[in-house]
Amino acid sequence: MAMRFKCKWLLLLLSMCAIGAQAQIRTRGIDVSKFQGTVNWTKVAKDSTIKFVYIRATEGTSIQDAYYKTNLTKAKKAGLLVGSYHVYSSKTTAYQQMGNMRKVIKKSEQDLVPVLDIEGHHSGRLYMERVDKLLELMEREYGVKPMIYTSEKVYKTHFATKKYSKYHIFIANYRGYPTTRFTLWQYTEKGHCNGISGFVDFNRFHRNHSLSDIKMPKPKKKTATTDSTATAPAAK
Repeated sequence: MAMRFKCKWLLLLLSMCAIGAQAQIRTRGIDVSKFQGTVNWTKVAKDSTIKFVYIRATEGTSIQDAYYKTNLTKAKKAGLLVGSYHVYSSKTTAYQQMGNMRKVIKKSEQDLVPVLDIEGHHSGRLYMERVDKLLELMEREYGVKPMIYTSEKVYKTHFATKKYSKYHIFIANYRGYPTTRFTLWQYTEKGHCNGISGFVDFNRFHRNHSLSDIKMPKPKKKTATTDSTATAPAAK
C-alpha cells in the first residue's frame, strides 16, 4: 500500500514537471526589424505559442528603424507583449546613442525591459566603459536594468563576471543549447510563422525564467499627501 501511494505521488510529480516543461517550450517570442518588411500582426498573434516580440528601434547615434512605430503599434493591438532593442555601436558615445534611443523608445509604450543588442563582431573592440555607461543611462531612462543580447563568445569574454550578474542575458546560439547562463535564448534565425514572409528569429526562455522576469515594472501609484500648510491655522 505504501509503495503504491509513493508511486502515485511520483507519477503526479513527473506529470506536473512535464506539463511545466511543455508550457515553457510553448512560450516563444520573436524579434523583428525592417528586414522582415510589412508584418501581418493579426496572423502572427494567432500562433498561440508566440507571446511576445522584441522590435528593433535604433542603432548607434542616428539610425532609426523605419518600421518600428508601425510594428510596435500593430503588435500591441494584436495582443502581443512588446519590447524594444537598440543595436550598440562602438563608434559613437553612450550619450549620443542614448539621445537616439530617447527620441524613439518611449517608456510608457514598453511591456518588456529594453534590450542592448551587442553583435558578435564587436568582440575585440567593445569599449566596455562605453557599454557600461550606456547600460547605466538606459536604466536611468527606463527605470529598469536592460537585458543584454549577445553571442556566447562575447558573453564569456566580457560579461561572465559578478559585475553583470543582475542583468538578464539574451543569448544567440543557433547550433545548440547555450553553455552560458541566460534568460532568453535565440535558438534560430530561420524560423517561419504566419504573417511574416521569409525568416524570423525565434526565442525561448530558460526553464527557470518566464515572461514575468522581463516585464516592465508597474508604475508606482502616487499616494495622496496632505499639504500641512493648507490646513494649519493662520499664524498669529
